Amino acid sequence: MVARTETFAGSLDDLRAFCAVVDLGTVTAAAASRGETKGSVSRRISRLEAALGATLVARHPRAVSPTVEGLAFYAKAQESLHLLDEAAETARDARTVPAGHLRVTTSVDFGIEVMPEIIASFRRAYPQITVDLLNTDARLDLAANRIDLALRLGDAEETGYRAALILNLWIGLYAAPEYLARHPAPASLAALAEHDLILSRERPGALGVMLGDGHGRTEQVALSPAVRASDFATVLRLTLAGVGIGHLPSAVAARAVEAGGLVRVLAPWATAGGALRAVSLAGRELPARVRVFREHVRTELMRRFAVEPDQG
Repeated sequence: MVARTETFAGSLDDLRAFCAVVDLGTVTAAAASRGETKGSVSRRISRLEAALGATLVARHPRAVSPTVEGLAFYAKAQESLHLLDEAAETARDARTVPAGHLRVTTSVDFGIEVMPEIIASFRRAYPQITVDLLNTDARLDLAANRIDLALRLGDAEETGYRAALILNLWIGLYAAPEYLARHPAPASLAALAEHDLILSRERPGALGVMLGDGHGRTEQVALSPAVRASDFATVLRLTLAGVGIGHLPSAVAARAVEAGGLVRVLAPWATAGGALRAVSLAGRELPARVRVFREHVRTELMRRFAVEPDQG
């Protein structure tokens, strides 16, 4: 339900001054506690009464006393100010104390193949932070979907948001031992034409892919895929199944390589994969839960992929 802001048009400072007068019994004491003059506090009370259309205090030569309406208003005002102060404290803590709930979005392939281990280690380090992971290739709007952080590949700028570089990715060529048992690994880039290739998000027909060896040499290679898939997660599954040589980001292939399910071929040749960025709402300072998660993702990815080929 939307709050009816028209029900109270007074100033919070006026409200706090009124509560101080009721608490301390005199305008003089209230003014001293607030570091104001008696005249300033008196004007605040009068302004508040005018805004409410009610007399809140009865004025006497040496003191003031709340009216019946004033006492009723004071009780509710004190409760409201207490809740407001608690809310302010919660907001301040969010900037410094890593706790609460975190909503993160990333692509399907990255979310399935890379994020599980990162979230597992993050939850061990910060059990007080719960996580929603939204895996989708749709570019969700952060504000509209209440998302704290989006991990996105590419250089596209998003108006109203800020992006921090996490890692520069690269895409290599991988095959399952089962496939290589039937088709010996290619000894040169030209030999790729003799193999079944699995590519992601590609257009029909022969495609040119720029490959670099990390030593300044680059070569444009025309690749005709035997199988195309909509995402890298599917390319990975097809490659693991022995369908052919998959063109995969190192981060997506890493777990399968470590487990022995995939072998890199034609190393060190690879394609520049673009920059992985953490996109968040623009503002003066991110909540602590967002900052620690972003740094955890960066640290974990750098630890695993610190050495990357220079694709020129």
